[in-house]
Amino acid sequence: MSIRAAALLAMLALPAGCASLIAGAKQPTTIYAPDTRVPVSPEWPQVRWKLALGRPSGARTADGLRIMVRPTPNEVQVYKGAQWAKSPGDMLEDSVLHALEDSGRIAVVARQGSGFSADFRLLLDVRRFEADYAGAAVPAATIEVTAKLLYVKDQALAGSRTFVRTQSATTTAVPDVVAAFDQALADASGEIVGWTLATGEQHERSRH
Repeated sequence: MSIRAAALLAMLALPAGCASLIAGAKQPTTIYAPDTRVPVSPEWPQVRWKLALGRPSGARTADGLRIMVRPTPNEVQVYKGAQWAKSPGDMLEDSVLHALEDSGRIAVVARQGSGFSADFRLLLDVRRFEADYAGAAVPAATIEVTAKLLYVKDQALAGSRTFVRTQSATTTAVPDVVAAFDQALADASGEIVGWTLATGEQHERSRH
């Protein structure tokens, strides 16, 4: 078999999602960088402890730079000619960190490895970060994140919760889908921040 024929067979064997990557490789790519802002909730408690934010983890399909779309329940593709400026994990980390910093509700918060002694560590796992049609005419930005809050001194689990946020896009156009992701990310980040502050404070008070 010739090298050319072998290469052709290899391409035909690729799944639909990978084929989309190849088809879009030579097209001009638009880079999207949502500037997510999380409003401070009056329900967030004031705390005096310190928090380290771990680097979020996630599956390759959920935490890559390509913008994922699920046209049918069992099919995942990517938007051609479009990608994120940062991975979903990085966007989530930035959004949660900035929301905590801007809230004024916590003594100290920083990324893990910043060199300070934290009382709690927040671990995030990105399960889904995709546009899902779910049988509708337009997709909904769907974000699913699992959060675990650890008490650093004894590594006890202070709390664990899975957050799911969806936001329907106004049209099927990529910029409108990105705008839906921006809103879903703001909503998810706000929920994570509020839960982290409340859960950490409850654990802190139970120790005294």
